[in-house]
Parts: sequence; structure tokens; C-alpha cells
Amino acid sequence: MNKQRILRSLENSEGIYIYMLKSRMNSIINCLKDGIFERDEIIAISLLSALADQNIFLYGPPGTAKSLISRRLAKAFKTENYFEYLMQKFSTPEEVFGPISISQLKQDNYVRKTSGYLPTCEFAFLDEIWKSSPAILNTLLTIINEKIYKNGNNIENVPLKVLISASNETPPHNQGLEALYDRFLTRLYVPPTSDKKNFEMLLSMGSTSSEVNIPENLAIKNEEWQQWKTKINKVTLSKETLNIINAIRLELSKKNKAKSLDVYISDRRWQRAAILLKASAFFCDRKETNIIDTLLLSHCLWTTIDNREEIIKLVEKCVEDCGFDTGVNIKALDDEKEALEKEINKEIFYTSDLYDTVKIGENIECFKFKQDSSFNNSFVPKNIIDEFYIPYNKMKTSDEFFPIDKNGNELKYIKCTFKNQGICNIKYNSYYLDYDSYWKELPNSFKPKILFHKGDKKNDVNERLVESLHTAVLELTSKIEKILFDVEKGKERFLKELETPFILKEKVEIALKSINNQIEEMNIRYKDCERLQSMVTLEAKVPKKKGFIRRINSDGSITSDIKE
Repeated sequence: MNKQRILRSLENSEGIYIYMLKSRMNSIINCLKDGIFERDEIIAISLLSALADQNIFLYGPPGTAKSLISRRLAKAFKTENYFEYLMQKFSTPEEVFGPISISQLKQDNYVRKTSGYLPTCEFAFLDEIWKSSPAILNTLLTIINEKIYKNGNNIENVPLKVLISASNETPPHNQGLEALYDRFLTRLYVPPTSDKKNFEMLLSMGSTSSEVNIPENLAIKNEEWQQWKTKINKVTLSKETLNIINAIRLELSKKNKAKSLDVYISDRRWQRAAILLKASAFFCDRKETNIIDTLLLSHCLWTTIDNREEIIKLVEKCVEDCGFDTGVNIKALDDEKEALEKEINKEIFYTSDLYDTVKIGENIECFKFKQDSSFNNSFVPKNIIDEFYIPYNKMKTSDEFFPIDKNGNELKYIKCTFKNQGICNIKYNSYYLDYDSYWKELPNSFKPKILFHKGDKKNDVNERLVESLHTAVLELTSKIEKILFDVEKGKERFLKELETPFILKEKVEIALKSINNQIEEMNIRYKDCERLQSMVTLEAKVPKKKGFIRRINSDGSITSDIKE
């Protein structure tokens, strides 16, 4: 069986290759990066962009292998039509689009000889693109947009598939270059070699050739390239992908409004970025994008070197915070849990300290103060006043006030003040008690008696209410269990899709972390529900008859009380 028949046998009903494209991409990337150091990600994403029919902008200082990457990338495709040019301030259209035909000029026709120049090429590399003249850049924009070139009175179709540009600067503001810059979806930073060992190897090996040996069975044919573009469009954007994109848009909007960032992303750019994500999934033998693919957005959204790092962090943060789409509104779930806990605390537990108080006069809630028999805790003489009442509503104030008697009348010769921790200091006017001095403070402060502390269980809870709350907690727990189960299953599938040729392994960990964080957060919610269950177990709320044994169901409800 030959190789072509093997490939056909591995196609599914939709004609998408299974378990073959990713291996092929890995092999091509390994060929392209041979002898080039610290450029793995740049080469991989450049290849993906070319396969997705998207233009590429390489940003970096001179001498960082930008042109080498472009030449090698063209070798991955079976094409001889490659054009390369170093732009300068005085570059002319003739040097890019072809010279004027003298013979046609004699016939009053202004026609260029475009053969071998950009209008007839499938691959093009324009170095120092922003140094070119407006005449060239305006024509270039038309070629990129419409894939046509107006040559005299003729309209020529341009076969250009991929345009790679390079510069050590981004286009200057207010020069009318924004539209052209927006056509370069993928923007890759190409820095100098940083690792010491890699740098020493670079010095030792001498010059690096742009020639690279791509085996015949790996080189990409034009026919299959065209077929792939159709199939890429059939790839589905997952809910997680859409959630992350929306999260990024929201964060960008916030930062733009706060003027901490100035980045405009056009609808066209978002649309083309989605194609890049679909291509990433397709060439990893998937029918749907996943969380990992969205990390590619960090190479599509920055506009200048100054905002590049911030954009990368923003994208990675949104990916890390995403997790799987569960189809459940987690905020609503948390609100439900919070409301349920409040109801449990309100109905089953004391929400505040319950004090020993009495009603005086017109339903004034008061603490009762009664003189002790000891000298230090009593007024002298005792026959003048035996007891008085301290209004409960004064407890939360620090103001000095008069207590009242059993009829609700203020006792002007006694003053009370609540201090920290609910302790009341009391002083009396000895003048009214026939003594020489005036205000005297009792040695011992008055501390109101607490019958039930905050958080203590109530004894008179309605059994039906407890059962209702218990059922509500079980239903909430069941929802969380299902989400946890779905996320765990999703993780199992995700682990099989971790490997991708287009994203560095350390970046893949960001996507994996988002799922682990999601599982951890759901486990916390689950344990919180277990805590709520323990608060509403029927055994704790319904008194057991003396001399009986209680039977409890697995869900916490009471089966029966049987005699011992």
C-alpha cells in the first residue's frame, strides 16, 4: 500500500486527516529550525500563519535571522515563486513590482514586466518595510486586500499566499500605515540569542545556510494547501475559546477606558485570529479548538514593543482564569450557596448574642440590675434603691445615660456608660443618698448575661424547615458534583491534546493550570456544601426520645426512632 493510500485511509467522513498532520508539522518544523537557535516558536507560528493564509510581521534588530526564517519557510512549500527585497527610503515601484516595458511604452501603454517580481510570486519577504515610499505601500495594501495588481489597463491576479515583512520598528503614528499594519495578523518578536551555550554554538558553526532539506513527502503541495484552507473553516470554535476571546476583549476595553493601555483590535483582526486558532486545531488533528490554541492570541494583539509584554500577560491571565465551559452560571451557583447559608444561619442558629432581658414600660427591652449583698457591688443605703433597668438599645453606644426604674422613669442619680465588650460602668450621685461626696463609681462593672451566643443552635427549629433546607443543600451539592465530574472528564480528554507543535511546553502549562484551578475551586465549593450539610442534619435538629435509638438515612434524613 503506497503512502497516498495510507493517507486516504486515515481520512474521516469529512476528509480531515487523523493523527497525521500534527506529526507532519512537527517533522517540517524540525527541518526548518535545524541550525537555528532560540527560534523554535517563531518558526512554528510562522509556518502555522502561512498555512492559515495569514501575513506575518517579524520585529527585531538587524542580524537576528529574520530573512533566514522567511527563506526557509518558503522551502516548506513546493513553490519556486519567492520574492525578497530590502526596502529603503528611495526604493522605487520598479524594484518591487517590475520595470516599465519599453516596447509597451512606445505604444503609449504604461505596463510593467512583473514576471519574477512581487505581483507574480506566491511567497514574498519585504525587509525594513516601513522605510518604503507611500507609492509602494499603497499598492501593497491593494495587493494584500484584493489579490490583484493593476498593470496599465490590465488587472492581474496575484498568487501571493504569504507576505512576510520585517523591521526593527513598528510603523510610526499618523503616517497612514495603520491599515497596512493591521493586515499582518501574526506579529513575532525576534530578539538576539540570549543563552550562553546557544550563542557559543552559533559562533562555532559559522554562517547558517538558508537552504534546508525538506523531504519530498513532507513538502506542502499547492493542491493540498488549498484543500486545507477549506477544511480549516469547518473547525469549530469551542465555548472555552469564545469565553477567553470575550474575556480578553473585556479586559482590553477596561484598560483602554482607564487609559492604561491604548490598543485597538479591529473586527477583521479578531476574525482572522479565529482562523489562526482553527488552523492550530486542524493541524493538531482536532475538529475543535481548545484552551491551548487561544495562547496564540498573544502574537496577534500587540501593536508596539511597549505594550507587547502587557498584552501577553493579559492573554495568559485570561486563559489561566478560564477553565472548561460547564454550561452553568458559576456566579449564580455561588449566589445560591451564599443565600442558602444565610437562611440556614438565620433559621437554625442565633445570628447574634441573645441576652437575658425584661420588658419595662412601653415594651422597652432592658437588662435588669440588682444589688449584690456584698458591699463592693451595692449602693448604700440599700433601702433607697434595690434594683434598676438598663435599656438594651444603649449597649451599642458609648454615650452616658440614665437607667430607668420598673415604671420606666429615669433615675437621675445613676449614670451608665457601655465600654468595650459590652461591659457597663455604673456610677451614682452620693448627694442624693445623703453622703458628702457626689458621683461615685461602682467598683465592679455590670456585664449583661448572655443566654445564647452567636452561632449557637436554636432548640425550637421546625422539623419541616430543617428538612427543606437539608434538601436544598443536597440539590446544590449534586449540581457541584456534576460540574466537578464534567471538568474531570474534560481534563482527561484535554491531557490527550496537550502536545502541539505551535506552542512552547511552558506555555501549555498555563492552559493546564487553568483547569487544575477550576477543579480546585469546585472542590472548595463541594467541601463548603458538606459543611452546610453538617449544619442541617436532622439528627442534630430533632430531639431524640429518651430510651430510643435513632436510624439515619444516607442523605441525613431520619428513618425512625426505635425503642432500645
